[in-house]
Amino acid sequence: MSVFEDCKVAFIGFGEAASAFVKGWELYALGKVLAYDIKTDSSDDAITNGKWTDYQKSGVIGKKTLSDAISEAGVIFSLVTANQAQIVAEEASHYMWSGAFYFDCNSCAPETKRLNADVIHSAGGRYVDVAVMAPVYPKLHKTPISMSGVHSKDAKVVFDAFGMNATLVEGDVGAASSIKMIRSIMMKGMEGLFAECVLAGRRANVEEVVLDSLDKTYPNFDFKAKAAYMLERSMTHGVRRAAEMREVVKTVEGLGLQGDMAKATVEWQQRIGDLQLTACESEGYSVRADKILSALQKD
Repeated sequence: MSVFEDCKVAFIGFGEAASAFVKGWELYALGKVLAYDIKTDSSDDAITNGKWTDYQKSGVIGKKTLSDAISEAGVIFSLVTANQAQIVAEEASHYMWSGAFYFDCNSCAPETKRLNADVIHSAGGRYVDVAVMAPVYPKLHKTPISMSGVHSKDAKVVFDAFGMNATLVEGDVGAASSIKMIRSIMMKGMEGLFAECVLAGRRANVEEVVLDSLDKTYPNFDFKAKAAYMLERSMTHGVRRAAEMREVVKTVEGLGLQGDMAKATVEWQQRIGDLQLTACESEGYSVRADKILSALQKD
């Protein structure tokens, strides 16, 4: 793993995706990966301590500031919420090496990615539009990734050295993120559809009949299992998904269309994410639905 020998790697944002990548890299990353996450700035000690614990468990070197994390790194992964991506790119541009790679893995509209690229390139960095195309579990660092931009071919060498599953997309910055954004209309939209369907069905006491009937229409889809999974995704990542879907709306409208489905998905993801509920691994869809309905009633 010559990349880890040659330079340090920094993560801006150390959540599910970042920790999954590091877990996949295993021992190669020890002592070579730095991280900064805004949660360490929280006034809530539980949140702050939890993030420092995450660093320790993952074997990365946590830093107290973004500048401390990236000023030593030749490779930077930005993995924050979509609404923070521009802010982070602007701040990072003041502290990064000239020639350092900046992998913008955030779920943003092509327009946002192009603005970020301008900022990083002006600082002498090598910006790459990176789109993470599937959930990071169970594949970890092998999760499919698309990338585009003038520096993407050079970046592919780095991703290959990490043992990652990266594919070049023809075109400049924005090409890879267009695929991600338009795909999210369906993928994150399904979570919104499941939420509205299952919660309404549960309240009407007909959700089991509804899901059984859908299984007859679409055999082998297993709607009950999918319902449990989709509800967990919104419970755990709803706020992040809402931010992403706002970028999807921007993408669709930039193409001269109305992003009505994307806008509705924003509402459901934000609504459920704001409840800050925990989904236990063994729960079925009905338990998760009841948690959400109970919290909505109190809200």
